[in-house]
Amino acid sequence: MTTIRSLCVYCGSASGRDPSYVKAAEALGTAMAHRGIRLVYGGGTRGIMGAVSDAVIAAGGQVTGIIPRFLIDMEATESELKRLDELVITEDMHERKHMMFERSDAFVALPGGIGTLEELVEIMTWSQLGRHRKPIAIANVDGFWDPFSKLLEHMREAGFIHTAHQVRPIIKDRIEDLLPAIEAAAQPVERGGVEAVIERL
Repeated sequence: MTTIRSLCVYCGSASGRDPSYVKAAEALGTAMAHRGIRLVYGGGTRGIMGAVSDAVIAAGGQVTGIIPRFLIDMEATESELKRLDELVITEDMHERKHMMFERSDAFVALPGGIGTLEELVEIMTWSQLGRHRKPIAIANVDGFWDPFSKLLEHMREAGFIHTAHQVRPIIKDRIEDLLPAIEAAAQPVERGGVEAVIERL
């Protein structure tokens, strides 16, 4: 049985220009549902957000959407949000991100924009500061996150990431490899072992 019961997915509220981004979101959502892993995400019903949540629902999985009140009309309508089996409306972004953290056993970043990047960096920062030991993963769809990986390596080499072992997310190019890697990384975390390290096929 999986040790990951809920997975927070950070992703764009737009679809992006490459169709592979939406396909990856759909593949991840379907795989999560088949493994009985609840989706925790930002509540949007458009773009990659909508694709991953629609896929989870279509495959019989469970979805928790957490969205600030001011974003409801921008990223979803109240009628669209009714399709989620759990909806949490927060007063601001800070409350939203904290609740997403509390409700999740692990984190994955799909392609997205500044908001997705900010959420990923923040959860990595919390890990670096010792605030959690939950697995963090990146779905590197068609090399989308390659520039970010290079920036992290540059920061390490320049001496600005001193606890590098705590700032190394799992990186997978193929969606089908993502959940098994996260579940494997969760095992030593629960036993108090080492942090997840960068893995690439």
